[in-house]
Amino acid sequence: MPDICLNIPVIVPYFSGIRILDVIDILIVVFLFYRLYLLIKGSVVLNIFFGILSVYLLWLAAKALKMELLRAILGQLTGVGAIALIIVFQQELRQGLLIIGSRRLTSKRLSIFRFLFGKTKPVKEVRIDSLVAACKNLSSSRTGALIVIQKNVRLNPFLKIKEIVDAETSSRLLVSIFFKNNPLHDGAVIIDGSRIYAARCVLPLSEKSLPPNLGMRHRAAAGISEITDALVIVVSEERGSISFFNNGQLTYDIDHRQLLKILEREFTSKKSTKSS
Repeated sequence: MPDICLNIPVIVPYFSGIRILDVIDILIVVFLFYRLYLLIKGSVVLNIFFGILSVYLLWLAAKALKMELLRAILGQLTGVGAIALIIVFQQELRQGLLIIGSRRLTSKRLSIFRFLFGKTKPVKEVRIDSLVAACKNLSSSRTGALIVIQKNVRLNPFLKIKEIVDAETSSRLLVSIFFKNNPLHDGAVIIDGSRIYAARCVLPLSEKSLPPNLGMRHRAAAGISEITDALVIVVSEERGSISFFNNGQLTYDIDHRQLLKILEREFTSKKSTKSS
């Protein structure tokens, strides 16, 4: 009986040629795209980004299928894509570079690592008890308020209008500033450490979608917290509710006890100077 020789080809897996550096490269790109998505999600920029990505993928498909006319047309669009991106995303690119370059900046670690991986703790001590007492009084009287607590990023470049106050933080002073007949009540108050730095500050507005029952104070609070590491407290004039913004994320309808816990968690020193 003749020997039957079976020629079984040796199949080399496709992925056998992938190096460990290729895997790391893919993971880094996925992580960066994820961080980019977190930066622009909820805004109209996300729709524009997916529109541009769709055009680019269509161009790749036309190139692979050798559809020369479609490839030529889309090639002209992608050729000026870099300039178009700079024009369309001018404000968003500026905000992103500000976040990477200065957000959470400390002398011990590079800011880009702070942006990607971790939080940093503010150095200056904030008079938490005074802030909480003021928000409690403002909430009970349904007096609208917008309080921004500066951390590591200086807020001066983002303030269009401001009136310098430079006074020790106290609950009485904060309540009097937001009193309706006070000329300083319209706008935000900036807290820098234990002092009230400025009042009547105009903040950049967020373009992200917010619940329809939230007004311009909340949109301004979201805007400044998206582009800096500032913490923002909003007291609603209509409902007297207290809201808190951090990194553009909203914590809605909290009481003064919850606000106290949040501020104590955010700052290194949980002991604050009592308000006078």
